[in-house]
Amino acid sequence: MSDHTAADDAVRPPALRPGDTVLLVSPSGPTNPERVARGVELLTGWGLRPVPAPHAYARHGYLAGTDELRAADLNAAFADPEVRGVICTRGGYGAQRVVDAIDYDAVRRDPKVVAGFSDITALQFALWRGARLATVHGPGAAWRDERTPLSSAESLHRALTVAEPVTVTADAGAETGPVRVPGRAAGRLLGGNLCLVVASLGTPDMPDLTGAVLLLEDVQEPPYKVDRMLTQLRRAGVLDGLAGVAVGQFTDCADGWAVDVADVLTDRLGDLGVPVLGGLPIGHGPHQLTVPVGTQALLDATTGTLTISPAVR
Repeated sequence: MSDHTAADDAVRPPALRPGDTVLLVSPSGPTNPERVARGVELLTGWGLRPVPAPHAYARHGYLAGTDELRAADLNAAFADPEVRGVICTRGGYGAQRVVDAIDYDAVRRDPKVVAGFSDITALQFALWRGARLATVHGPGAAWRDERTPLSSAESLHRALTVAEPVTVTADAGAETGPVRVPGRAAGRLLGGNLCLVVASLGTPDMPDLTGAVLLLEDVQEPPYKVDRMLTQLRRAGVLDGLAGVAVGQFTDCADGWAVDVADVLTDRLGDLGVPVLGGLPIGHGPHQLTVPVGTQALLDATTGTLTISPAVR
């Protein structure tokens, strides 16, 4: 029996409560101050005390400041007992460059809620490896109301503050809605952005996916590149022992060929012999919902639901 089907040994940080300080960090790409201001407004409305990290608005080419500054902000957040949550402002690129500099002893001593997605998948994998920390896969603090409306805000709020399971229902009309292999699967939900899962191959942070439900989503990757990444995962053997696959949003993943991204996902995931559920509103698309990662999940590809144990306690 793998550790994914055994008792849930994920470390769950305490749920956020009104009055808690949350540090807004930028471990990846440079962020937009106006969008972060909207995120601060939202978090403040929930009774939280959002504080931008000292270097949250730093810029160093395509990175939000040098590696040293980005790592320093993360480690300051993990070490400060006053900080109860760590919310990434956005993804982009760069988290993989700093994960080896994280003080995992500090993370283990005082586990905190960590939220983000996209490039933050690299940070979430690292925190899983280094501290078995359950984290929250959801929108960052650089908030865009046109993409993440009230339903997205309520979903993030619930995942951060309520220690109850989260259920997400697939949308059959979504771009990945046709991707489905019926059946039920139970296992730990791991994964996130497909590019970052593939970029983790061969590193210490690539989790053992035996018995896991793999979450995949991506943005602006043409179907042939999605094919290439999934084929690499297949050839690396990391999909061999999966319990199931939860397919989120593959947003703006089209080119001039007659093969669409749903065709590719069906071709590369449909013969694994496990349940596969597409159309989940998780990822870079409109109405993105928030899910815990690192905790036990039940994927029901027959009824079209994904239910995940909370990331907080």
